[in-house]
Amino acid sequence: MLLGRSSTLRSTTSLYNIAFRRNMSKLSESARASLLKPLLDSQGWTMVSDRDAIKKSFVFGDFNEAFGFMSRVALRADKVDHHPEWFNVYNKVDITLSTHDCQGLSERDIDLAKFCDKVAKKA
Repeated sequence: MLLGRSSTLRSTTSLYNIAFRRNMSKLSESARASLLKPLLDSQGWTMVSDRDAIKKSFVFGDFNEAFGFMSRVALRADKVDHHPEWFNVYNKVDITLSTHDCQGLSERDIDLAKFCDKVAKKA
């Protein structure tokens, strides 16, 4: 009986993930103007030159602060099932955001970028 419940839970979770991913779409031109433009204009995010992605470098006082930032972002990323590409050396964290499911920028990237900025301001 327990095996049946586990199997049902897995299939339900799989169906949810498939439906969620189907609804993932690239930002429209109007969404780029209203959601992406503020990040690019005033928050320090830049477009990646060879793909539909944004990036930003965050610099902290030391490795401990950088790692704390990464830990908070990692917990959020796992919760929302959207994981950044990142690189860390000592007090610097470089983050690139793009949604692989739609091969470009989506609202998930905007939301995670805003979260990163919020966490960095608290550090």
